[in-house]
Amino acid sequence: MRKLKLQVQISIDGFIAGPTNEMDWMAFEWDDELKRFVSALTEPVDCIVLGRNLAEGFIPYWASVAADRTNPEYEAGRKFTDTHKVVFTKTLGESAWPNTVLAKGDLVDEITTLKKQAGQDIIVYGGAQFVSSLIQNNLIDDLYLFVSPVALGKGLAIFADRTSLNLVEANSFACGIVVQHYQPAQG
Repeated sequence: MRKLKLQVQISIDGFIAGPTNEMDWMAFEWDDELKRFVSALTEPVDCIVLGRNLAEGFIPYWASVAADRTNPEYEAGRKFTDTHKVVFTKTLGESAWPNTVLAKGDLVDEITTLKKQAGQDIIVYGGAQFVSSLIQNNLIDDLYLFVSPVALGKGLAIFADRTSLNLVEANSFACGIVVQHYQPAQG
């Protein structure tokens, strides 16, 4: 069965965005070692799962990066643009993006079906509500929390309830981010 991996930047106090969705606190000046780590994380991915809100910015942004061979992130842009995407939505009627289909059914059923299909890993990017629903329904196999060296005090969290996790590995990077890789605790 395919694995569903989460990659998300998070503050040291557990928020993925400020109270009104602010993301100005995130570390975007990643060092080369962290960029290599992300490339290795996304290399075995052949499907990206997104919530609608994030998709509306994510997909056009990476398409513009992929269209500019001079952009230092060109290879990442190609990867994200060329990879099949599934956008979870209750409001969109049809997909406006290439390589993208819409999922409108039950979250658990849709993700379970995706995980049972032939293929490589699936990675999820999304907002707090979408990611929180995936966590609450025990759908994520690997959580890669990119912990930024900032405390927000309040904001949007992905952990709504007590969640037991097992630490697989932690890596610190020169830019200040610590990537903590967790898997759900069994039992």
